[in-house]
Amino acid sequence: MRPGTVYLVGAGPGDPELLTLRAAKLLAEAEVIVYDHLVSAPILELGASGAERIYAGKERGNHTLSQSELNQLLVRLARAGKRVLRLKGGDPFVFGRGGEEVEALAAAGIAFEVVPGVTAACGVAAYAGIPLTHRDYANSCLFVAGHLKDGSVDLDWDSLARPGRTLVVYMGLLGLPTLCRELVIHGLSAATPAAIVQHGTTASQRTVVGTLATLPQLAQAARLGPPTLIIIGEVVRLQAKLAWYEKGAVEAGAEIGLERAQALAR
Repeated sequence: MRPGTVYLVGAGPGDPELLTLRAAKLLAEAEVIVYDHLVSAPILELGASGAERIYAGKERGNHTLSQSELNQLLVRLARAGKRVLRLKGGDPFVFGRGGEEVEALAAAGIAFEVVPGVTAACGVAAYAGIPLTHRDYANSCLFVAGHLKDGSVDLDWDSLARPGRTLVVYMGLLGLPTLCRELVIHGLSAATPAAIVQHGTTASQRTVVGTLATLPQLAQAARLGPPTLIIIGEVVRLQAKLAWYEKGAVEAGAEIGLERAQALAR
């Protein structure tokens, strides 16, 4: 790693085995790790033992730092000659504000590198046994944030309520009743299959499957909490048949996965 450089790195959806080789290498070399709340503990453990760790988590209504303050922190650390790893859950350019952060770095003349990660939509769907596209069910897929920048759930419902497509909603748990209701109002059948996955790709993963009519009540009954990912569309019908990530396999593989990731970082 070059001194005075910020590496914007995607940590993937949680399982350390889903880190890229580049991400594992940079974790082991970083002097400062600035990380989000979606970065799992096993991934943080892969960082160099002497690296300074700075939590910069953003949860709905609870931001450790404002985006402006975070941007300034990255610039300040880089100008001090530090090798800075900005670690973000999933992929930094998919609902991760990565674009805003590198804009600030570029404006300040700071050298940076972007390392993509497995975005939650792909990783969580795979571990839940839900293919995002399938020739018999969906020929396109759309990723959308469950709320706008102002915090509202006033989305472009007409463009979202399209049959024959998979809709993946990030950060949508709080607005789930509104989401399901509006999609039905704007043309999707209330019987459209829908699923919500909590803590996807980790040992605490839970998947709840229903329809647009039933999913809000099912999620509430299951007492799900963030982070979650919502998947809507006919592909959800395949979940019962294709689900492979059972709890026993998670527990047996978690330690092996961490050991492999540590080996890659050496």
